[in-house]
Amino acid sequence: MTIVDQKALREILAFYQEAGVDTAIGDLPIDRLNAPEPSVAPPPAAKPAPPPTPVRTLLARDLANGASAAPPPPDAAIMAAREATRTAATLDELRAIVEHFEGCALRATATQLVFARGTPQSRVMFVGEAPGYEEDKSGKPFVGRSGQLLDRMMAAIGLDESNAYIANIVPWRPPGNRTPTPQESAICLPFIKRQIELAGPKIVVCLGGPSAQTLLNIKEGITRSRGRWYRLQTEEREVRALATFHPAFLLRSPLQKRLAWRDFLAIKKALSGA
Repeated sequence: MTIVDQKALREILAFYQEAGVDTAIGDLPIDRLNAPEPSVAPPPAAKPAPPPTPVRTLLARDLANGASAAPPPPDAAIMAAREATRTAATLDELRAIVEHFEGCALRATATQLVFARGTPQSRVMFVGEAPGYEEDKSGKPFVGRSGQLLDRMMAAIGLDESNAYIANIVPWRPPGNRTPTPQESAICLPFIKRQIELAGPKIVVCLGGPSAQTLLNIKEGITRSRGRWYRLQTEEREVRALATFHPAFLLRSPLQKRLAWRDFLAIKKALSGA
């Protein structure tokens, strides 16, 4: 080997070392550009698959057996939720149905179901989007910092757990306290609508944009929709509904409390005539 070749060899080795190449995979170099094409054996003939079992049949069987199965596709889960809620004649029956519902993946990651707190048959019902960390631990909605603020806002217009009912669109905590996805909210929508029907409020207060958009079927954000009255349609009746800021948002943006106060004064005025 000549001196020039040795110098070139040292340079190429130094280049490989700087590039992170530190292991040889063979004793001889291979020209990858001219390597022959590898032979590929034909795949074996596939056996015909058995006809699939309908998703709703699988879901109903799993629920009956108490099994924990992978959640079905969203459309099938929504249909299963609608069918299940029709059998609930009381809030206790509805809670039991939701407790065993396998159609929402959030059930597997949450600690427990967060159904409601307060008094059913109250004139007003507050509905948020989903539980947080403290709610997941306690099994009750709005018990953390945002819940404490909600309690103070309610008290300012003469409300507490004895004359108000509180729940969420989604009754399980999303991982990391993230906002529920539109699919997760759609799957749980039949449950909260039936909960509203059985609780029987005269007024529903949607706390935050996701709650208002899901329950009221609107596209506007909460800044534009707050303070406005809507008609919330369930399968059995129509209820007056008001959208306002979520207490968690008010903790981050305290200057918006003045607008939320206007909304709560509107609630108080409406309840005086309800």
